[in-house]
Amino acid sequence: MLMPKRVKFRKSQRGRRKGKAYRGSSVSFGDFGLKAMEPAWITSRQIEACRVALSRKMKRDGKVWIRIFPDKPVSKKPLETRMGKGKGAPEFWVAVVKPGRIMFEVSGVSREIANDALKLCSHKLPIKTKVISRPDYE
Repeated sequence: MLMPKRVKFRKSQRGRRKGKAYRGSSVSFGDFGLKAMEPAWITSRQIEACRVALSRKMKRDGKVWIRIFPDKPVSKKPLETRMGKGKGAPEFWVAVVKPGRIMFEVSGVSREIANDALKLCSHKLPIKTKVISRPDYE
């Protein structure tokens, strides 16, 4: 699963999920992309599930680009623990995704296969998504 090799701070604050994505909001590398329509935290497990689903559906033809990276640690306190005694240990890593962000891109396969693969990938994610293509794609 994806996670940073090292980070400046071991624990981070939760932050706010507001605003739109301006960077990373266009298909840059592939021919088709999966665009987020809602704000969310996407875990490294969900990203890995999408990657596996894409590569299996495309039968390892074509190329897949993962445009998001889980670089935010999310901490949790153990179950049945009283309040206080500090912040919990980091449990998993998430990528902060805003509406408009292109999360996955594919190329080297037909429109039908790419559409099916990205649709399958969207079922692994907790948000509404949309399959888009490069503007100059015929």
